Amino acid sequence: MKITFDCPDKINGLLTLTVEPADYQEKVEKTLKDYRKKAQVPGFRPGQVPMGMIKRQYGMAAKLDEINRLLNDELMKYIRDNKIQMLGDPLPNDAKSDTQGLSKDGQEATFAFDIAVAPEFKAELTDNDTVDYYTITVDDKLVDEQVKMYQSQAGEFVKADTFSGNDTITGDLRQLDAEGNTLEGGITTDSGMVMPSYFGNEEQKKLFEGCKAGDIITFNPKKAYPNNDAEVAALLKVKKEEVESVDSDFSFQVTEVRHYQPAEVDQKLFDRVFGEGNVKDEKDFREKIAEGLKVQFAGSSDYKFLQDVRAYLEQKVGKLEFPDALLKRIMLQNNKDKGEDFVEKNYEGSIRELTWHLIKEQLVVANGIKVEDADVKAVAKEVMRAQFAQYGMSNVPEDVLDNYAEEQLKKGENVNNMVDRAVDIKLTETLKNVVKLNQKSVPLDEFNKMMQEK
Repeated sequence: MKITFDCPDKINGLLTLTVEPADYQEKVEKTLKDYRKKAQVPGFRPGQVPMGMIKRQYGMAAKLDEINRLLNDELMKYIRDNKIQMLGDPLPNDAKSDTQGLSKDGQEATFAFDIAVAPEFKAELTDNDTVDYYTITVDDKLVDEQVKMYQSQAGEFVKADTFSGNDTITGDLRQLDAEGNTLEGGITTDSGMVMPSYFGNEEQKKLFEGCKAGDIITFNPKKAYPNNDAEVAALLKVKKEEVESVDSDFSFQVTEVRHYQPAEVDQKLFDRVFGEGNVKDEKDFREKIAEGLKVQFAGSSDYKFLQDVRAYLEQKVGKLEFPDALLKRIMLQNNKDKGEDFVEKNYEGSIRELTWHLIKEQLVVANGIKVEDADVKAVAKEVMRAQFAQYGMSNVPEDVLDNYAEEQLKKGENVNNMVDRAVDIKLTETLKNVVKLNQKSVPLDEFNKMMQEK
């Protein structure tokens, strides 16, 4: 097989492969012999079908299959051996291919492929480069907010005399007619529960202000939950279809008001958050919370640092030249159902991400970054730890986290994301020791504002 590669502008490549019968004939003959052994043709015993008949029936298909396999293998081998940094997949170039010889024995055929080649550039960082590193200040206000969150998560509903704020109200509902009387045959519900603070109508909320057990309130569920028949159906304990045309008022006789009471800041809360006996008093509790916030915010600081490294290097590298027309063809090929408008709308964004991907690849290689299975597992565990922490569970046993992490990694769509995060974590830690850090301490609000601006 003859292979040539032309790339005069260093980004638009043309790879040409000329296939000769000697490249595939032996394997095609073997394939046809195998067909002959298995072929069942009336009038012939198994394995005795004339080879001429086998060739007429299967010869062209066997030849094309072998050529396609050969092309794919040799094309990718050439790209790999010659270290061509290909972007996307090769695209057939019909205009520069000559496949007429396929229909004739003993003739060669030429196949041409357009190859998008990554632009040549150098991305490197040294201790002469300075990048900002923002540390989020953990103050009493943040600790107070975290304490309140833990109190709320560990709280419970207790019986109250009158309704206020975010209380829940339980009562019996009766559908009313136009005159305000109970509608005969209408919808009735015992022990329905509402939280007026979640109503989408302020007037309906006010009807429940200061109510207590025994009070009868007339309100309209449809107005209380505008455009939300599912919520109305749940309140009235009927099917959604049954309330689509119901717009009448209901009487609501209050049977109980329950107030949500946050947990006390005591040993019970300490044990719930950090495990039994790990925290002895409120001072230790707040210090433990502060330590946890610093760890949590360190991840945010690292994330911003890598984003700032990206911006710094994109500016340092400058605008790269890409084979735009070819990349748009590849993008269209990968999004056939979305069309050319999708490609035009999203192309610039794709190029920005591709530029960073190429820069990051160079950084990873230059700094010897390697990700092992243990690194990916560690990322999965931290993801699960963060999810548990959102529900106030800060003391989840390691074996439980291990099990959840393993389950996450069984899902193929999660693995690539975990690998990417593991690469980013290792790269961030390495680069923090390569560049000069311009350390800055900022309040959380200011940090969040910077992230929103980006």
